[in-house]
Amino acid sequence: MTYTFNIFKGSSDGSIHAAQTTRPALQADQVLIEITASGLCGTDEHQRHNDIALGHEGVGRVKELGPNVRELKVGDRVGWGYIHGSCGHCEQCLTGAETFCPDRQMYGQTTLDQGSFGDHAIWSESFLFRVPDGMSDEEAAPMMCGGATVFNALHYHNVQPTHRVGIVGVGGLGHLAIGFASKMGCDVVVFSGTDSKREEAMKLGASEFYAVKGVEELDIGKKIDFFLVTASAQVDWELYLPILAPGAVVLPLSVAEGNFVMPYMPIIQKGLRIQGSLVASRYVHQRMLHFADRHHIAPVLQRYPMTEEGITQAMKDLNEGKVRYRAVLIPQKA
Repeated sequence: MTYTFNIFKGSSDGSIHAAQTTRPALQADQVLIEITASGLCGTDEHQRHNDIALGHEGVGRVKELGPNVRELKVGDRVGWGYIHGSCGHCEQCLTGAETFCPDRQMYGQTTLDQGSFGDHAIWSESFLFRVPDGMSDEEAAPMMCGGATVFNALHYHNVQPTHRVGIVGVGGLGHLAIGFASKMGCDVVVFSGTDSKREEAMKLGASEFYAVKGVEELDIGKKIDFFLVTASAQVDWELYLPILAPGAVVLPLSVAEGNFVMPYMPIIQKGLRIQGSLVASRYVHQRMLHFADRHHIAPVLQRYPMTEEGITQAMKDLNEGKVRYRAVLIPQKA
């Protein structure tokens, strides 16, 4: 038995194309999922010029089970994110850091014939996550990468309620980071170009908000312990370094090409740490979903049809900064 389903692919000129893929019969712990929603992430934009199936923020319902599936049942709501598999026996896997497994299977690197832009997908049960009852499919989809990325930065690096957390950018990652950090009890200090997002940031849980366009010096009182960079462009470190506390941790979360450039001496003089942070491990990912459900943290959504035209428009809006704040694609029933 084989499965044929619809997908949406990138191409060398960046245009989106509908296509089909065929997968063999379910093996081991594989699960067939009917996709009900997919988030659109900046990484999808990076992959649109490649001839691969797009999407990695998927949510759907279990339709069929492989012979070794243990926990999931037909009809369960599940989601998946950036990582699809790992070796299971290396040091990283055994210590719960499978996102750094040398044989990890990740979006854009393996299983290039299926993603979350489509009507079905087949993934390993081990890398699927049950969607909490209090979260809709549309809300859950962007949490599978965007939510997991910012929660991992806070959780894995041991941010405490006594910490003062700075967040640069109120966008797809930033608005979720504000929600998580505030519900963790942190003092959340938000920085954005203008005042246009001040009201929304405060409603999301910000303690303070600073518009920085044209500003040469910031005075925010107590300094920042953890500094999350979620803006799409590199920030002006001459502006922000003076407001970082000694020993502060800088977490660049948005994906950008080129080099990370920062003045050298302040890193030494303040004992700053520049900390890389990838998507969440399965343990942290599951905790993120439970935490979001318990504290009613959900993305602010802009909905698009999952068609060639809908995906193209969503990507255009994302590039032009018109999405408030996470685009979600909805499959169109025939």
